[in-house]
Amino acid sequence: MMNQEIIKSDILKQLSALYNTVIPENLVQLNETRKDFEGDTTLVVFPLLKTSKKSPEQTAQQIGDVLVANIKYFKEYNVVKGFLNLVFTNQYLLSEFAIIQKNKKLGTLSKSNEHVMVEYSSPNTNKPLHLGHIRNNLLGYSVSEILKASGAEVTKTQIINDRGIHICKSMLAWQLYGKNSTPESTGLKGDKLVGNYYVKFDQEYKKQIATLVDNGKTEKEAKEEAPIMLQAREMLQKWEAGDKDVKQLWQTMNSWVYKGFEVTYNTLGVNFDQLYYESTTYITGKEMVDDGLKSGVFLKKEDGSVWCDLTPEGLDEKLVLRADGTAVYMTQDIGTAIQRIKDFPDVGGMVYTVGNEQDYHFQVLFLILKKLGFDWAKNLYHLSYGMVDLPSGKMKSREGTVVDADDLMDDMTFTAEEISEELGKLDGYSADEKKELYKMIGLGALKYYVLKVDPKKRILFDPKESIDFQGNTGPFIQYTYARIQSILRKADLNYDLTVTGVSLHPKEKNLIKQIQLFPEVVQNAADNHSPALIANYTYDLVKVFNSFYQNVSILGADNATEKILRVQLSFVVANTIKNSFGLLGIQVPKRM
Repeated sequence: MMNQEIIKSDILKQLSALYNTVIPENLVQLNETRKDFEGDTTLVVFPLLKTSKKSPEQTAQQIGDVLVANIKYFKEYNVVKGFLNLVFTNQYLLSEFAIIQKNKKLGTLSKSNEHVMVEYSSPNTNKPLHLGHIRNNLLGYSVSEILKASGAEVTKTQIINDRGIHICKSMLAWQLYGKNSTPESTGLKGDKLVGNYYVKFDQEYKKQIATLVDNGKTEKEAKEEAPIMLQAREMLQKWEAGDKDVKQLWQTMNSWVYKGFEVTYNTLGVNFDQLYYESTTYITGKEMVDDGLKSGVFLKKEDGSVWCDLTPEGLDEKLVLRADGTAVYMTQDIGTAIQRIKDFPDVGGMVYTVGNEQDYHFQVLFLILKKLGFDWAKNLYHLSYGMVDLPSGKMKSREGTVVDADDLMDDMTFTAEEISEELGKLDGYSADEKKELYKMIGLGALKYYVLKVDPKKRILFDPKESIDFQGNTGPFIQYTYARIQSILRKADLNYDLTVTGVSLHPKEKNLIKQIQLFPEVVQNAADNHSPALIANYTYDLVKVFNSFYQNVSILGADNATEKILRVQLSFVVANTIKNSFGLLGIQVPKRM
């Protein structure tokens, strides 16, 4: 399919011949023609004025005459000040559409030699997944699929944060207050059960702090000396020392959590190719700290703690090992990165999908890995994203004020059911078919609402707004797809016929041009790690199709050739919606 680069190359050849000189590529600037002017692509002539030695209007006129005379896919032009608006021929657009039509995987680009590892989710095993994790998972999964579509080999991974003081808090609270409760005895998913004890720890910790403050301690002293916190730290030291009983409890409670996570991942529709565990990779990290001490990258202080001095780079000193010898997050992240390259030596880059509150952490991590001598550290990328807020305010896991991921997905499905029942268009659906459709609409609404926003921006999530059947929403796009399926069922035509010699309606031209953009959008989305580009392209495509649908009769066309073309256009639009939504992890229904 012809793209801007080929058009630019053809124009360069004509300009070089016209002015008898080699025209630098950067002087040829092509943009999509503004909607209030006639044209398909616009050449900005201002950069060429030094060469032409004419006014903007004269230069545009001169170039327009040459391009229309010598490039067969331009039929005419018009000039608006220093802008040359070029119009494609009908035959060019039809020939481009014929190529598109045969490509059922439109948007999947040719294979490259690039192998990228994308990390996302990366939960702690002391609590269930929540709304913030949903944005993380949806971003990571979608970026993985977009990178695949752009031609890269992708390995989807997560690092499960299954050790550390936060894990010990849940374990200790269960020991103290759990009364041997299990997922089976309580009827709770394992991740929810363990999360309840994380909240319980915080409640008891605050009570103990208050008591100590009442007895004359400062708040700082109380936080350090609270018995339950001292017990949790002791448990962490025992864990790292390999205490049999602590390890057994840790394995049992983690196994409950993993089963719970799996249910959530399956419902959300995300998966992983490779799992890493902090309980393993922190060992590699500690070994690397020893190596770094020998090479002078790290330094040991009098209390035995180990640091990396980054002040020469304008940062601060970073702790990589506590005085008691226990690891910190940075230790584990160093070990994880190194282990991944050992496991996948051909990985050319890693994408870390982590919230923007960790921007500094990853700046430090990437710098430390470079200091340790790893050349591949220059290919590490932090996909930093904004937090998700609710109308009620910020979520806090330890206080139990999070929006549980499972509950949210259930609520979205229920809301989709209520709205669908009100619209009353599901005659003939069985109960199971309705249930599946409600889930498809509800999760589609959630995913689209989250992914249509630029990753760097914060989101205020409004469930009711996300599930509206009008506007820039998942259900609106799904409904358009289902409408097209209805047209195709009624048409019952051979889509493979090549249509030629037909005069294109302006709405048909707009639709072909919009479809043409899809591969370029996929590449841009991959380059920018931004599913929002895919989401908003799809909404624009649907708007162009709906304008076409409202202004042009598809099944009531004047002749068979026009009908075939319009049905084919509808088919390709539906296929493009399906492909683009697939990159977002969203399903599309055949009926709604």
